Amino acid sequence: MHENDDIFDYAIAGTNVPAGMELLMGEHGLSLVSDGMELCGDFGHMLSRVKNGKWQHEMLVRAAKPKNLGDTPLAVDATAGLGEDAFLLAAAGFRVCLFERDPVIAALLRDAIRRALRDEELAEIVSRMEFVEGDSIVEMPHLPQSPDVVLLDPMFPAKRKDAVSKKKLQMLQHLERPCEDETALMHAAMAAHPRKIIVKRPLKGPFLAGVKPDYSLKGKTIRYDCYVYAPSDGVV
Repeated sequence: MHENDDIFDYAIAGTNVPAGMELLMGEHGLSLVSDGMELCGDFGHMLSRVKNGKWQHEMLVRAAKPKNLGDTPLAVDATAGLGEDAFLLAAAGFRVCLFERDPVIAALLRDAIRRALRDEELAEIVSRMEFVEGDSIVEMPHLPQSPDVVLLDPMFPAKRKDAVSKKKLQMLQHLERPCEDETALMHAAMAAHPRKIIVKRPLKGPFLAGVKPDYSLKGKTIRYDCYVYAPSDGVV
């Protein structure tokens, strides 16, 4: 059995796909198809954002860089989705542990990583990404190593006036609802004892679980709320 067959069998036989959707293995990898829309994990389109040191200008990377990092800092992407934020952190030199609980999204992400490891332009970056299918709220308090950074991106609903949101966001929101227990997510991240927690939020959205950050970096539509912990706080 070829590796393509393995991932196809895993996705089709082991994943409960919602009604009206279908997982298909094609020439370019595993895709989720629904109502003429297609969703496929792919890191190739991210190359233009990281080549020639361009990753240094990414707001996420600027938010994630604590002082005095070692040679291989560890980040946890607790809500990985299709892994694009984790890819940016990996390009910046982080080892990244990715958690994704939705089995359909997990299958797409697993396949995207598999294909990227075969691409000479992507392999070096993706080799620093370790994917774990599971609920980060359950798993983070039991990590074997305290991470330097924990990234939380609890999906938030598209605004009603945004009738034509991106196809990818539409399908992701259909698969995985916005975080229903923000307090549990924040507490689980804190229990991992990171040096910093970063939360991706809509620009004017409330703080996650009502916890005020130490500072925020703001873009045009989103912001990154940053929570910094010192060794004296029991965080290493």
